[in-house]
Amino acid sequence: MREPPTAESQHVFVPGLFAGQVALITGGGSGIGLATGLELARLGARVAICGRTADKLTAAAAELAAAAPGGAASVHAAVCDIREIDDVAKLVAGVVERFGGVDVLVNNAGGQFPAPAQHISANGFAAVVKNNLLGTWNVTREVANQAMIPQKRGRIVNIIANIYRGFPGMVHTGAARAGVENMTMSLAVEWSQFGILVNAVAPGVIISSGTKRYPPEIVARSVSRTPLKRAGSVDEVAASIVFLASPAAQFITGTTLRIDGGQALWGDTWELP
Repeated sequence: MREPPTAESQHVFVPGLFAGQVALITGGGSGIGLATGLELARLGARVAICGRTADKLTAAAAELAAAAPGGAASVHAAVCDIREIDDVAKLVAGVVERFGGVDVLVNNAGGQFPAPAQHISANGFAAVVKNNLLGTWNVTREVANQAMIPQKRGRIVNIIANIYRGFPGMVHTGAARAGVENMTMSLAVEWSQFGILVNAVAPGVIISSGTKRYPPEIVARSVSRTPLKRAGSVDEVAASIVFLASPAAQFITGTTLRIDGGQALWGDTWELP
């Protein structure tokens, strides 16, 4: 398997690009969320992260503080279960109280497990939809109402998945992520009146902490059926998220940027009997 580019090769943005801005990243303790936080912090943003594991957030906050020009004063970390609306309301209120608002929201938190559809229980399906779809909506609504609508500006970037030929093997997250993509398009229209741009990114095979949960043969098969013949890196995804949050994308809303090496266009990842 060809190795993805190093983190250093992704540093293409002007230093200070996000100076004075506040970014909230869900699932910011590891993987794509942490990589995005590090890039935004390096570019001058004050960064708030949330997740369900305190120890992971503490370690991530230390990394962010080391990357941010403002150090620890520019970082906020809070435990939050995005499935619980009271938790989310408290999270957003805490970020607004500390930093004065939210300019960029990255909806990265989510989770799923590979399984044939017939083996997914009703509870298992509901849990993934509640996390990936309802959780994304909870955070989006609170950030909009508490920060972006009053301040008449904002950027929202939703992380979905490569769902463009269905998602065999993970039908629960395919359904949920398709819902988030439709939400992205709907809100792009509804909230344009408030100066809020809403977009999504759809990563393909990305080497991250999450990838380790899947059988190696599934990952290897997916990579072999990606036209660029390699996996992507969390830094490549982070760079695309930062682009959508940057002034370079100020006339882009309601779209999904695929970061998949062409995987959505070619090659099957599900073996038929």
